[in-house]
Amino acid sequence: MDVYLETDRLILRRFTESDVDDLFHLHNDPDVMRYLNGGKPTPRTMIVEETLPRFIASGYWAAIEKPSGAFLGWFHMRAPEDRPADEPELGYRLHKWTWGKGYATEGSLALIDKAFGESGARRVWAQTMTVNLGSRRVMEKCGLTYVRTFFLDWPEAIDGTEQGEVEYELLRADWEARHRT
Repeated sequence: MDVYLETDRLILRRFTESDVDDLFHLHNDPDVMRYLNGGKPTPRTMIVEETLPRFIASGYWAAIEKPSGAFLGWFHMRAPEDRPADEPELGYRLHKWTWGKGYATEGSLALIDKAFGESGARRVWAQTMTVNLGSRRVMEKCGLTYVRTFFLDWPEAIDGTEQGEVEYELLRADWEARHRT
């Protein structure tokens, strides 16, 4: 398993125990968490006992800005337990101050290329709330296309849940065609 990936402006590296404070701050920004839990705070014990151990164990990458060394957020490229291994899910969560600067697209493209180029992916997919237009734009810039709208049972509805979730995908043949030109 690779320890890190580099892009023009990012270092994507595996999480370590020393990332707990950065992860806690990211997951406690109400704007960052708006489409995930309605912006509610995440208890530190949850970060320490559940989130960070899961991130260390599987497919999550800390995003570090090269020039400054600042923690920007995270990405993941992993197949959920109920999905085939060759269909990894792309995900990302970045600090609000990074939004609109192309970091989400840059990191996502690096992981998409790794998934198809090195890991034998057949399909990469991602999902978000229908109303999360910023995340949807990132997916589209990365070549993913809309597949469907679906509805989840949320324990507590947040603004926008009534419009459902959207799924996007990029198939290997489409990725290969893009890389031949």
